[in-house]
Amino acid sequence: MIALIDYGAGNLASVKKALAALGADVIVPQAPADLAESQGIIVPGVGHFGATRPLQGAWTEAILERIGEGRPLLGICLGMQWLFEGSDEAADMPGLGVLSGHCYRLRGHGVKVPHVGWNDLTIEAPVSILEGVASGSQVYFTHSYAAPTNSETAATTEHGERFASVVQRGYVAGVQFHPEKSGPVGLQVLRNFLRLAG
Repeated sequence: MIALIDYGAGNLASVKKALAALGADVIVPQAPADLAESQGIIVPGVGHFGATRPLQGAWTEAILERIGEGRPLLGICLGMQWLFEGSDEAADMPGLGVLSGHCYRLRGHGVKVPHVGWNDLTIEAPVSILEGVASGSQVYFTHSYAAPTNSETAATTEHGERFASVVQRGYVAGVQFHPEKSGPVGLQVLRNFLRLAG
């Protein structure tokens, strides 16, 4: 069973539909204690980093506890940014902090921000979340802030500058793009997560 976290900032319907198409049992937990029975956790999200405020406190504690038990976590778009220590978009608010670094606003460098539309993945490291995904695969983005590249970067994307578009450390993974809107490639990423949650 996969727990899809609803904190008011994600397109849960389309993510849930994509997971259902892959045969996953999905719940939307009403309280942190509901995560106890989940095999994996997905934190989706769109919009401002400040929207993650409801995840502070009990939700953060419960998610960290599940990670400590070896249950996989996937962050999507804003959910991926939340995996880091924080973001310049809401400097007073911490992220989950399981990945090092702070997210920052894309500087543009001759391209429009926000970054909206299809773009390619350059795979930097072979990780389980990208199994079966070829370098150069096209996926769908919509964001203004991005995560820094570091040792946990599994794939990067270029939009005026290169940023981390896929990250993974152990059972914790994040994708800056929307897999539920990225066709077969996105479904493969979700399939890989379900396999990780096995």
